[in-house]
Amino acid sequence: MKLATLAIGFSGALYAQETNDPFRGPALDALEGKWVAYLPISAGFDLAQAWGGVVKEEAERYGMKFTIQDPNWSTDAMAQGMTSLIAEGPDVIVTQNPDTQSLARLMVQANRAGIAVVQMNMQGAVQTDAFVGPDYIAMGRQLANMAIEKCGGETDTSHKVSIVQGVITGGVSYFQVQGIMEVLSERDDIEIVSSQAADWDASKARAITETVLQQHPDLCAILDMWDGQAIGTGAAVKQAGLADTVSVITSGGGAASTCDLIRDDTFDVVVNYDAPGMGRDAWTAIMIAMQNGGGGKMKTQVFSPTYVMSKDNVESASCWDPEQYAARLR
Repeated sequence: MKLATLAIGFSGALYAQETNDPFRGPALDALEGKWVAYLPISAGFDLAQAWGGVVKEEAERYGMKFTIQDPNWSTDAMAQGMTSLIAEGPDVIVTQNPDTQSLARLMVQANRAGIAVVQMNMQGAVQTDAFVGPDYIAMGRQLANMAIEKCGGETDTSHKVSIVQGVITGGVSYFQVQGIMEVLSERDDIEIVSSQAADWDASKARAITETVLQQHPDLCAILDMWDGQAIGTGAAVKQAGLADTVSVITSGGGAASTCDLIRDDTFDVVVNYDAPGMGRDAWTAIMIAMQNGGGGKMKTQVFSPTYVMSKDNVESASCWDPEQYAARLR
């Protein structure tokens, strides 16, 4: 009984001395007045709006400056923007690589200058403070296994599969295709009849798919590396009257438009990586970098969770509104 009384007394004394969280102040001080510069591939599409909307809201909540540049899909403009930012010296650059190489040297330069660099969704050739995005190799394997389930040797199909890549050297496409091929290259029952790049352009994806369907009207499934591009792929399948027999399997950030495309049979399956959740992951990476001495101190891969959406569960899925996040960036 005396020991219990002493323990309670000691606990009370400790509580009386530490009425405030002693760790909160240093954490807030590490953020206050710092500058977050946002440099996506383009500010005009849903993924970038979700990431930036979340990061801007949280940065401003904690007294940080937030700025955004819009290269509008131009790799040259991105490189120029990154070069200018390094000279201006923000505390954090949140960016999205157009491909694995174009920004690599500049990201190393930024880290050497003490600037934290958070790479969103598209992994570059160098590792910086954080990469935030899905494990795309694992996702590619997942897409391949879905194709096997629908088109494998035990199914009553042609077993023919088509792949629509994005930008070939872009991280989202490059690593997904790597995962796909790790699985399908070992399968004698799956025939890959086409693997072409649409460069993230829905109209190119549509043209590629129209040609493939003319050559292979018995196609079983199409694997497209991004839902924004796969709009064209799915439209070609519907236009050909093959939506009931050709499965369109893709991945993306789970915006409301994607959920609508599942409902209207443009897409059959989407592996969703929840873009607003990735914005939260990016903000977490920023807090960690700032509280651990700034840029170049740590190297972290933050793999964002994913889940599969189809007609079976789309009504209960969290299909977010891009306009809600675009408004936060204005």
